[in-house]
Amino acid sequence: MKLSELSDRLSGLLDISSFAGADISLNGLQVGDLDSNIEKVAFAVDANMQSIEQAIAAKADMLFVHHGMFWGKPIAVTGRHYDKIKTLLDNKLSVFACHLPLDAHMELGNNAQMAKCLGIADPKPFSLYKGVYVGVKGSLPRPMSASQIISQLGIRTIPRTVVIGDGEKEIRSIGIVSGDGAFDMYEALREDLDALITGEARYSTYNDCVEAGFTMLCLGHYETETFGVNAVKEVVAGMGLVTCFIDTQVEI
Repeated sequence: MKLSELSDRLSGLLDISSFAGADISLNGLQVGDLDSNIEKVAFAVDANMQSIEQAIAAKADMLFVHHGMFWGKPIAVTGRHYDKIKTLLDNKLSVFACHLPLDAHMELGNNAQMAKCLGIADPKPFSLYKGVYVGVKGSLPRPMSASQIISQLGIRTIPRTVVIGDGEKEIRSIGIVSGDGAFDMYEALREDLDALITGEARYSTYNDCVEAGFTMLCLGHYETETFGVNAVKEVVAGMGLVTCFIDTQVEI
């Protein structure tokens, strides 16, 4: 498949154009020759040197990532940025990035996939950010404790999972915002949800969370953002392309 075709299909599938005013990430194709042929796509959370080198070792033609290389402002092609770009060009490896659209997608997104894993039927949009919803909310099929939720999601123990509030209380309704969504606790409280799943803990929300009797599950920024990447991987495999997931697990 031509890179231009794959890029167009992914951009349409993930509705990238709808996030142009909300996301500082340069979503879509960031590096690549549009006329090149793509046979194998590697998937990773971050476009760091580790994932780039592993994608090259896997003989991938494109690397799909959640966190790309360009974030809303000019960046000099020097130092480590130069090294990454040179490595990509020398090895003819393309990079496609999808940030907020991959959090927000109601089928393939990080949050929708976590909701699916928890058995939440008909999740609704949650966490309004610059005019677009990036998270989901819904009711669990049965009351669950924090530890049961973590187990159901298959969260690995290597990341420093943090449960703020009462981890043993029965959770029935929950908001899900992958990555850096601790401040969405306040929206969850306003909507009378029992808990919030996110990636990173924020100290400034701790006391409000505890005093409100709320439960926040901070399961690792990286860990909560593997779900959407893997969901897109399965879709691309269905296009007839070879795929692989590159795990560069980060303990944050």
